Amino acid sequence: MEKVSIREVFAQFFEGAVFAYGLTLLLIYALLAFFSLIAVKRYKRLDDLQSLNDLVASSLTPGITVLAPAYNEGLTIIMNVRSLLTLNYPNYEVIIINDGSEDTTLLQMEEEFDLLLIDYAYNERIITQPVKGVYKSKNPAYSKLTVIDKVNGKSKADAVNAGINAANYAHFVCTDVDCVLHKDTLLELIKPVLQEEKKRVIAVGATLRLGNSCDFDHGVMIRMRPPRQLLARFQEVEYIRAFVMGKMGWSVLNSVPNVSGGLGLFDKEVAVSAGGYDHQSFGEDMELMIRMCRFSLDNGIDYVIHYLPKTLCWTEGPATIKVFMRQRTRWARGLAQLMYTHFSMVLRPKYKTMGMVVMPYNFLFELCAPLIEFIGILIYLFMALTGVVNWPYAVILLIFVYTYAVMITTFAILTDQLAFRYYKTWKEVLLLCTTPLMEFFIYHPLTVIFSIKGYLQFLGGKKQSWGNMQRQGMGTKKI
Repeated sequence: MEKVSIREVFAQFFEGAVFAYGLTLLLIYALLAFFSLIAVKRYKRLDDLQSLNDLVASSLTPGITVLAPAYNEGLTIIMNVRSLLTLNYPNYEVIIINDGSEDTTLLQMEEEFDLLLIDYAYNERIITQPVKGVYKSKNPAYSKLTVIDKVNGKSKADAVNAGINAANYAHFVCTDVDCVLHKDTLLELIKPVLQEEKKRVIAVGATLRLGNSCDFDHGVMIRMRPPRQLLARFQEVEYIRAFVMGKMGWSVLNSVPNVSGGLGLFDKEVAVSAGGYDHQSFGEDMELMIRMCRFSLDNGIDYVIHYLPKTLCWTEGPATIKVFMRQRTRWARGLAQLMYTHFSMVLRPKYKTMGMVVMPYNFLFELCAPLIEFIGILIYLFMALTGVVNWPYAVILLIFVYTYAVMITTFAILTDQLAFRYYKTWKEVLLLCTTPLMEFFIYHPLTVIFSIKGYLQFLGGKKQSWGNMQRQGMGTKKI
């Protein structure tokens, strides 16, 4: 009988473990794709333009507070504030939180919108860095606008919490001042709240897209285009996959892992009762969602989170590798913080799908995935050098994973285009569909490396800051 070496036994075990892990993840993606198709069809069936018109005309439409924190956003602040002030909704307010900007952000708003410092009944239900002043416009045309000037809290979370304290309505929408919203965004986000009869809607999210190459006219998106720059186009493809397939699939199970910080509507009372955003978190949007779910389940609130497949928000994606690295290391660090803080929810039936499905998935296939992939590559290199790699098996597995990843992403792109016809030409759609062919070799390795860097920063306790995202602006109209 031929003697089997320890290295060969290890190689067989490693290949089996890789196969089991990968197969499980691929099956999850397949289920999410199936569920997302159901969710998109359901949304299209219920989508009724007349219902939006009814909401605009009704005196019973609930008020909404739009919150947008700003830190050194002088390049885009005026266009984006104007965009927020022209939303199609009968009863809303816009609160811009200037979080200690060191550029001309506040000065530009003062001059453009005729702002005056006023006495304001600011109720600090959530503790934040001190508020230095509250501004309102003396021009009636800007009566919806309130600007809060506060000491820098070194996080978006601290800024948004100050806005929540000043909010006058029962629901608030959190966005970023570098984002451009669809004119009907508030109408679309409030519809699930009004239509839900059995459960309390604690949050509603919608699809975000990159606006880097889109055409805008005074803060209104007039022509959607796929990003011309390859890095931004990779991100566009990733966003479509994450929102249209991922979050829409999770929404069918009422297991949405997070509502994006770029655009989300929240139940203010539940958010405040849960403690608001964690100002020490780098993943404040996901952390708030988990905390709101946890609070609801701890207090017997039968809740639901809705997600909309329709694109309602355009954001400016990082244009350079350096800025992209800052973003992704921050996201990875936020995920590590979240899992560390809320790990006690994992596999606890008390927390239903959030504890039994979402948190284990986040741990195994979001947090651990970059580490498993990186360590796996190192092990494969070692096995190759020692001559114990089953090369036919390894090549077949690589081809299968690559093909499956391209197929899943292409499915999300085509589903999105067939449902909403965002792009005017199929040439533009084809450009997006060719992008996943390169993603596996160029973009994905970068996300793995930057994720691991974020984990190391978390373990090392690196000091937190907003960071400079170096906006280029999306305000130019192109003909």
